[in-house]
Amino acid sequence: MGHGRRSRHHRPDPPPPGITLTPVTDEAGIAKVVAVHEAAFNAPFTWLGRRLLDALETSPDRLDVLLAEADGVPVSAARSEYYPGKPWASLWGGGTVPEWRSRGIYRALVAHRAALALDRGIRWLHVDAMPPSRPILTRMGFQKITSTTPYTLPDD
Repeated sequence: MGHGRRSRHHRPDPPPPGITLTPVTDEAGIAKVVAVHEAAFNAPFTWLGRRLLDALETSPDRLDVLLAEADGVPVSAARSEYYPGKPWASLWGGGTVPEWRSRGIYRALVAHRAALALDRGIRWLHVDAMPPSRPILTRMGFQKITSTTPYTLPDD
């Protein structure tokens, strides 16, 4: 599902009690992001780890990666991608491990990434979200403007 939203001029509420949001900037952090996504989506995400490491090395200014942790344990992860010269950014990931869902962590990650985008002068956000995220995004002010049909390439 695609969503568009104009950034609001305010700071997000803090994450839920006991949750810290940490920027990811190195290989160890990316490994945690991959592990969270694999647990959250029950699928392999080594491809994402390779892609994020490459992006952090070649164009770190086009990416924000965040890890949500509870007492040092990774429980959710998400990223923002920026497009030079464009007034929009894309929010991706937002995977929360099952036992930590429904606690406001996804909402906190969306709000934090929206604030980071606003700091960069971004005016619009795009979210390609799964159906369970739609009510959260709608409550946050996002509006559905289109939908997508995902396809995958076969493994080589």
